[in-house]
Amino acid sequence: MEPKLLDLEAASPWWDDMAPGVRFHSRRRTVTETDLVNFVNLAWLTEELFANAGDRSHLPIQGRVVPGALVYTFAEGLTAPSFQVAGLAFLGMTLDIKGPTFVGDTLRVESEVTERRETSKPDRGLIRTRNAVVNQSGETVMVYEPLRLMRRRV
Repeated sequence: MEPKLLDLEAASPWWDDMAPGVRFHSRRRTVTETDLVNFVNLAWLTEELFANAGDRSHLPIQGRVVPGALVYTFAEGLTAPSFQVAGLAFLGMTLDIKGPTFVGDTLRVESEVTERRETSKPDRGLIRTRNAVVNQSGETVMVYEPLRLMRRRV
């Protein structure tokens, strides 16, 4: 049986809607030069790999690569609005960077529920998803697995 694909445009999911195997995806967002410059300045990530737009011949990556922290931030920005109604807390995660992301890449998050647990309180439960951040070429550049506390329908 094909896993259920949630339509996040229709409704914000609750814990009850998020059985293991349920999938959903975000909209897309392109990373711009302005995004990179603003993020690097805000976070003080002055590493030359991110801050040098000039001669890059001595750097290990030649393109305008962006920090993994920016990719993660974009991914949460694309995903988190889906949890505005029933989401209560972000509790932690694992994160694995699979490949570089560059200025001009367009990102989307493809999510699948991997775990759903009840808590001691009947009005809430835990959800873990596997979130793959995918670029315009279909390459997975990051995978992270957040654990979220969510409201339950009582």
